[in-house]
Amino acid sequence: MVEVTPNRPKTEKELKKEAEKAAKIAKFEEKQKKLAEQKAAASAKPKEVKAKKEPVSNATPVDNTVAGEKKDLAAEIPSAYCPSYVESAWYPWWEKQGFFKPEYIDKLHPNSNPETFTVCIPPPNVTGSLHVGHALATTVEDTITRFNRMHGKRTLFNPGCDHAGIATQVVVEKRLKKERGLTRHDLGRDRFNQEVWHWKNEKGGQIYDQFKKLGASVDWDRAVFTMDPKMCRAVTEAFIRMHESGTIYRSNRLVNWSCALRSAISDIEVDKKELTGSTLLAVPGYEQKIEFGVLNSFAYKIEGSEEEIVVSTTRIETMLGDSGIAVHPDDQRYKHLVGKKCIHPFIPNRELPIFADSFVEVEFGTGAVKITPAHDHNDYDVGMRQNLPFHNCITDDGLISAGCGQFSGMKRFEARTAVIEALKEKGLYRGKEDNPMVVPTCSRSKDVIEPILKPQWYVKCTHMAEKAVAAVASGELQIIPDLHRATWNRWLESSRDWCISRQLWWGHRIPAYFVTFSDGRAQPLPEENYWISARTEQEAREKAAKKFQVKEELVQLKWDEDVLDTWFSSGMWPFAVFGWPENTKDMDLFFPSTVLETGHDILFFWVARMVFMAQELTGKLPFKEIILHAMIRDAHGRKMSKSLGNVIDPLDVIRGVTLEGLQQQLLTGNLDEKEIAVAKAGQARDYPDGIPECGVDALRFALLAYTSQGRDINLDVLRVQGYRFFCNKIWQAVRFTLNQFKEKEDQKPTFKIDIQKASPADKWILSKLARAVKESNDGLKVYNFTQATTSTYNFWLYDFCDVYIEAIKPVLYGENAVARQVAISVLHLCVDTGLRLISPLMPFISEELWQRVPRLADADYSAPSVTVAQFPLSEKYAQYLDEKLEASFEFAKEVVGKVRALRADYDLTARTKISIQILAETAEDQAMLKDLSDLIATLTWSNSVTILGQSEKSKVEKGSAHIACGSRCQVYINLTGIIDTVKEIEKLGAKLQKNQISVKKIAEVQASADYEQKVPSGIRARDQEKKSSLEKEIENITAAIAQLKALN
Repeated sequence: MVEVTPNRPKTEKELKKEAEKAAKIAKFEEKQKKLAEQKAAASAKPKEVKAKKEPVSNATPVDNTVAGEKKDLAAEIPSAYCPSYVESAWYPWWEKQGFFKPEYIDKLHPNSNPETFTVCIPPPNVTGSLHVGHALATTVEDTITRFNRMHGKRTLFNPGCDHAGIATQVVVEKRLKKERGLTRHDLGRDRFNQEVWHWKNEKGGQIYDQFKKLGASVDWDRAVFTMDPKMCRAVTEAFIRMHESGTIYRSNRLVNWSCALRSAISDIEVDKKELTGSTLLAVPGYEQKIEFGVLNSFAYKIEGSEEEIVVSTTRIETMLGDSGIAVHPDDQRYKHLVGKKCIHPFIPNRELPIFADSFVEVEFGTGAVKITPAHDHNDYDVGMRQNLPFHNCITDDGLISAGCGQFSGMKRFEARTAVIEALKEKGLYRGKEDNPMVVPTCSRSKDVIEPILKPQWYVKCTHMAEKAVAAVASGELQIIPDLHRATWNRWLESSRDWCISRQLWWGHRIPAYFVTFSDGRAQPLPEENYWISARTEQEAREKAAKKFQVKEELVQLKWDEDVLDTWFSSGMWPFAVFGWPENTKDMDLFFPSTVLETGHDILFFWVARMVFMAQELTGKLPFKEIILHAMIRDAHGRKMSKSLGNVIDPLDVIRGVTLEGLQQQLLTGNLDEKEIAVAKAGQARDYPDGIPECGVDALRFALLAYTSQGRDINLDVLRVQGYRFFCNKIWQAVRFTLNQFKEKEDQKPTFKIDIQKASPADKWILSKLARAVKESNDGLKVYNFTQATTSTYNFWLYDFCDVYIEAIKPVLYGENAVARQVAISVLHLCVDTGLRLISPLMPFISEELWQRVPRLADADYSAPSVTVAQFPLSEKYAQYLDEKLEASFEFAKEVVGKVRALRADYDLTARTKISIQILAETAEDQAMLKDLSDLIATLTWSNSVTILGQSEKSKVEKGSAHIACGSRCQVYINLTGIIDTVKEIEKLGAKLQKNQISVKKIAEVQASADYEQKVPSGIRARDQEKKSSLEKEIENITAAIAQLKALN
């Protein structure tokens, strides 16, 4: 135990400490007292209202330009790229100035007699908003239009919108029912169509606004709606001419029938659900789900015999329309039954002959096939071939027809169950088994399609298809990419005649009248002979009187109530928009179009039919080239579907949206609660933080960059965001350049550059610029958009920003006026040319920045806007190409990259200057590296760079880290006095361990069971990229540790 001596005198040091402590306490108490007094005084005074602070420099800039006026750019350029600010004001000004009108070229270059470039926008449906597929198509079309406009051509990008018969009628009918509890039949045809026009006028402008937001440089004065008077006139004229020539005819055939819509629909409006076996599907109008994907078997009794024949069917209710039973001619099981008849169990007076037909598959089912010619496409052909009667057993409403015994009046799928039960009662049911099958459903109503026999109007396609195939074979019509030529040929060589009747009220009413006679005379000819096509009822009366040689007053007419398939009017789009059948000035100037751009999924449904109609009615092809873009899927490669929650609205990508905002959008559609839950889960997984604001230019650039992917595009929104960061890079580069122009008032850039006074860096960037110009021109001329995006991206990011700007900073801030004059002129040329290069791809940021760049008196072009400025021409820049210098720079950049990597390994900041020695393997490389030593010093933050030859190996300084650059040179960095090797080895060891743990974690995630299926491809790519980067870093750190140990 230590004994403490009481009252020990304190030392001088202890007394000093106590005094200091006491002084501090006193000072603190005094301060607290003053604060209390100030607080009390402040509470006694009335509160002052503080003035709001001015927005900081990085706040979102605001544009207050009046619509149509030129944007005011007098203020200093904002410190960062802001899409919403950049995209404001420019489009209304472009439109007001008339830049998008084909006539503008005459104002810009009078008497130039330019070449014409025309593209007609594929008209989107008036029913809704543009989806990301439209954004892709519009971006491609607008890019090639802008490119050709900047090349001085008379360009027309013609806009329009499609009336979308079925889709629009469905939307308006749902609205009527929801808001007023009415059906179209409650209103009648005329009042219902008035409602549709009202809805179109209310909603139709939405799509045009979206086109504007995407930057589509269309001539709005030429916008066409497919129900406009000039389109109605053209459609009527086309029908009459084709009917009178025999190309359009009437026939009683099977059609794809939607009972819910009570209309025939086109093949493209039929969705095909593939089932692997028994599946319950929801069908409109039924409370319970209906079973599909099974093969039901039942027996028909042979007349006058105890024998029976068992048949199998996936649609057992259609047995009420059976006309016979087919077996294969070589099937020994049934040979003795051929020629006999069966008894229908529910319709006693109907005999069903058994006959042989080679279409029967012996191995399928029982090998005996029930034939229902009025309700099955294959059976229709058999019925025609065997001359069987056609029995309709299902009405337009989806009910069982009269004459079908106890089942008449039942709903078709309720009759399915009732027929099975009735067969069981009669002892004729033989059971069911799973059967993989495809169930056709209506994309609009979701109803199951019913093949029904209907008298309809058809277009003969065989001859037109042959001409279309020949046009592609001869090269007169080009399909790009040409891999789609095989599809073109396959479809057209097997094309059927085209049914153009639709049982709707909204659309182009068929200009045909059925003729009867008031005196009741007999009409012995087939029904189709009594139809007359005409522009008016009076014209039809006159034609009928002449054809049947009767007086006009005896002619009675009934106007066909059906409308034409929407694809009929759409098929006339390339020439009807220009005023056909009149020989207008626009027809002479702009038809045929230069190019059509659309998705490959409608190659037959729309593209082929445009070729058909144009060749038939004008004698010309509608366009010279067809560009087919890929289909856009989500990041997982799945088809976009509202029920999956993976549909991407381009406006959400442009403006940004929260996850809550995305999920709120799901509630405005027609999804049920279960589908909404699935969709919400999908959105939460793919967009946990919502979609970031990317802007139009980034979206356009990303879509164009994606076009190399062939048939499908897996769109990753984060990649789009990456291009927004690229936009900011361009912004900062131009901002830096503008600041250099202001730095010295007595120095201004010139367009013409004295190449003799240029430094190697100047000459190199000019060569890279010339290469970007050539690659962009070459790519866009042949619609290789990926080449254009890659070349411009690489130039701006890797050449101009990463290398040139950094390389010339010593010149810009130095005292050599001649060198600086050349540098700022090169900066100007690079920025001016680079902005013109990206203008067709990224119209808004290019205009915003180009307008801020000073125009030079000695420039070789002039224009009020970059949209009508001259696109950089390869031949004007060819003088700057220097492949040898580019190769030298690539080698120097490799050296720089190695040195920077080593600096990063040792955590050396730019402030830490180093000395480098480079030992070249050849005299040629030694001379080349000496010429670029200043550049290497600048880019590696070095005090000195010494280039040594092979005879000077002994001059390499001791204590230097060593890096090999291939077989061409060795790089030595003197680290003496810069780093503590022992501490650095410890630090690098810790970093190595951390990276190894990170790599292990990523590898474990990648090895998980559902990784490939559940994780979007973009995230998988980023995982792999991060892992590869860490592995490379591990390799570098390991080498660096070895280097440091060697130094010891």
